[in-house]
Amino acid sequence: MKINTLFGLIFVLLGLMATRVFAADSIPKLTSPNGLIAVDVRLGDRIRYDVTVNENPVLKDSTLSLKIDAVTLGLAPQLKFATPGTHDGVLKPVVRQKAAELRDHYNELRLEMEGGYAVVFRAYNEGVAYRWETALPTAEVKVFGEEVELNFTDNYFVYYPEEESFFTHQERLFLPRALGDLATKNLASLPAVVDANGIKLAVAESDVVDYPGLWLRGTSGSGLVGTFPPYPLEEKLGRDRDLRVTKAADYIAITKGTRTYPWRLLGVAQKDGDLITNPLVYLLESPTTLTDTSWIKPGKVAWDWFNANNIGGVDFKAGVNTATYKYFIDFASQHGIEYVVLDEGWYVLGDLMKISPGMDMAEIIAYGKKKNVGIILWMVAKTLDDQLIPALDLFERWGVKGIKVDFMQRDDQPMMAYYHRVSAEAAKRKMLVDFHGSNRPALLTRTWPNLISTEGVRGNEWNKWSAHITPAHTVTIPFTRMFLGPMDFTPGAMLNATRLGFAKNFERPMSQGTRCHQLAMYVVYESPLQMLCDSPTNYLHEPECLEFLSAVPSVWDETHVLDARIAEYVAIARRNGKEWYCGAMTDWSSRELLIDFSFLPVGTFQLEEYRDGLNADRLASDYKKTTRTVTNATKLTIKLAEGGGWAARLRPE
Repeated sequence: MKINTLFGLIFVLLGLMATRVFAADSIPKLTSPNGLIAVDVRLGDRIRYDVTVNENPVLKDSTLSLKIDAVTLGLAPQLKFATPGTHDGVLKPVVRQKAAELRDHYNELRLEMEGGYAVVFRAYNEGVAYRWETALPTAEVKVFGEEVELNFTDNYFVYYPEEESFFTHQERLFLPRALGDLATKNLASLPAVVDANGIKLAVAESDVVDYPGLWLRGTSGSGLVGTFPPYPLEEKLGRDRDLRVTKAADYIAITKGTRTYPWRLLGVAQKDGDLITNPLVYLLESPTTLTDTSWIKPGKVAWDWFNANNIGGVDFKAGVNTATYKYFIDFASQHGIEYVVLDEGWYVLGDLMKISPGMDMAEIIAYGKKKNVGIILWMVAKTLDDQLIPALDLFERWGVKGIKVDFMQRDDQPMMAYYHRVSAEAAKRKMLVDFHGSNRPALLTRTWPNLISTEGVRGNEWNKWSAHITPAHTVTIPFTRMFLGPMDFTPGAMLNATRLGFAKNFERPMSQGTRCHQLAMYVVYESPLQMLCDSPTNYLHEPECLEFLSAVPSVWDETHVLDARIAEYVAIARRNGKEWYCGAMTDWSSRELLIDFSFLPVGTFQLEEYRDGLNADRLASDYKKTTRTVTNATKLTIKLAEGGGWAARLRPE
């Protein structure tokens, strides 16, 4: 009996040590592993928390709650256990976006409440996050709302991707606005990046499963609040692609009573460039369940649609036809480009099983296989949904390597389920997926590594019909949209224009900024499936630039931000294997940047650099390629023209 009593006492003590029960008025403060970020959680009438960075308060009295059926979790919470924890590990992404290894290091505080729910807070060196957990007796519940209230400590500026409605491609401009100028009517997709006196705070989410995406509204004060697209009850299809919600429920989700919910996160960057290397969204995604990922091959893609299939110097009529795509395949094969995408026009709209006249799909794919070039097919999301299994089975028989799915334009709960479903079915058939028409799939690329890239960005294609793609925009999105994950901007325009010389042209588009500005995008922008947007003809007229584009990788082992200021300029170095690449971009201000090569290992490297030409301020395509030897002791001043750039390849000698 004494022995049993002793063992029982030991088990009780071990249990108390494991749970470390704290009273509601003495919840321990949660800090990041480096001690620079702190989260103070308080319980009373509701759950409240504050966030400080380097002892600077950035969030104060922020609140959260979750309304399920007739109960609102988080109101008058009764704490059962407060359990601290810590984790320190290393992730090796299947598809390397920022690095071959990511440190997953955080401290955690799990607050288990009476009523069958818990809230888990985490503090990383890169930011903070929380999520709900429920273990409710009801198998299925309706979620009527989730309170996400972020109360910042001052009327800061925020880079705010404002939207008109929940029906959108989420291709927004990130324009600085004062928080106090944003009211309830000011709806935004993610992320919003707040400038708290130099500390940048990126509002985002991660691991969105069986739930709608998080959106934001203003408060006419110093806060932002979350909102969600309601659950759709009725839909109406316009053309073959615009599936709009015509009737919605008063709830946002129907889901399981026992589950974990998406992470709400605040990325923290004490230097602007830290936003670019911050992996918090990826770290918080669910790990993949795919056991064989050896077939997932990142790479570059020759794209037809941007330049309307315009090619010259050939003896056939260019267009959506077999001869044109065989020409694209030849171009890709000769220049080490892994894929060719067949964009709109290859199938009769509304039916993926019906190939357009002039297209011999078997011949095109067989020719690509012979030339070691994979074929990726574009398609409308609704058409694919209607024909998902038979269409994907057909594509598998053809030997298609990937699909580019467009015009989702939503992220309510059923549409979020669609992203998962398509990714899963494509993975079964060893196909890549590139989602356009929404940024939300960027949050799923760890879970589905075959989801190789996503759009949801105002990219180069907007040059066809607008003047929005300015250098100010292109040096903002690495700090904003790219925070969520890979970004299919489709760089590589060869018809380059100054501010005064630019004109929109749908059939033969140009870009704003210099040639080197476009080349630098291949280093600055993360997209494991990276497009070459322009016509093969234009690239073949520029062999030096094509040499760089043929060589530059689309995935990276290591990333260093050399210098950066949001919406003004950026300079980045990235490594793939033993080679390094550098890219620098500026807004419409010409400037000089000092490039410090101390990131290099010991040894000498041959630097091939593409600089803005002396006349790039007048002739945007003007550039000069030079070669020199550098070491990790080298410091190099580069001059960027208005809207300029700099791109470099470094190879060990």
